[in-house]
Amino acid sequence: MSVVDGGSTSNLVQRVQDILLRPKPTWDKIDGEAATVKGMYTGYVMILAAIGPACAFLKTLLFGGFIFAPFTLVGALVGYVLGLAGVYLMALVIDGLAPSFGGTKNPVQAFKVAAYSGTAAWLAGVFQLIPGLGMLGIVGLYSLYLLYVGLPKLMKVTEDKAIGYTLVVVVVMIVIYVVIATVMTMIAAMGAIGAVGAAAVAYS
Repeated sequence: MSVVDGGSTSNLVQRVQDILLRPKPTWDKIDGEAATVKGMYTGYVMILAAIGPACAFLKTLLFGGFIFAPFTLVGALVGYVLGLAGVYLMALVIDGLAPSFGGTKNPVQAFKVAAYSGTAAWLAGVFQLIPGLGMLGIVGLYSLYLLYVGLPKLMKVTEDKAIGYTLVVVVVMIVIYVVIATVMTMIAAMGAIGAVGAAAVAYS
C-alpha cells in the first residue's frame, strides 16, 4: 500500500520530504508501492493542491479587503477543482504516450507520476500568501525535474528517451492548461459582467 493511502499526516510529510530531497530513491520506492488512484487523491493530491488556492484566498482577506473575498473564493474553488482534474488529465497523457517512447501503459503508475511530480509546484503556492514573494513561485519548476526522473522509472522508458518523453508530456499539459486558463478567464469575465449588471440595476 502507498504510504499516503492510509491518511497519516506523518506519512504525508515524510513523502513530501523524500520526493523533494531524495527523488531518485523515492521514485524507486513509489514504483514498487501498491496504490490506488482514490487513495493518492484523498491522501496526497487533494491536500497539497489546496495550498495555492487557499493562500490566494487568505492573501485577499489579509491584504485585498473583504469586498473582493467572494470573487477570490469562487476563483480559488474553480482553480482547485480544475487543478484536481488536471492531475487526472496529466495521468492520461502520461499513460497514453508511454508506448510511443517504448514504455508500458499502466494507469496507476501514470497517476503516481502525475501526483508526486506536482509536489514542488503545489508547495510553491504558499508564496502567494505574502505580497512581493510571488516571484519565488518559480521554485515550483523543480516539479519538471521530478517528472523527468519519475517518468522513465515508473513507465519503463529507457533513459535515452526520458527527455523526449518529458518534453512531450510538458507541451501537451501546457496546451491543456492554456485551455483551462481560457475557460477560467471566460467564467471570471462573465461573473464580473453579471456583477456590474446587477449593481447597475440595483442603483438605477
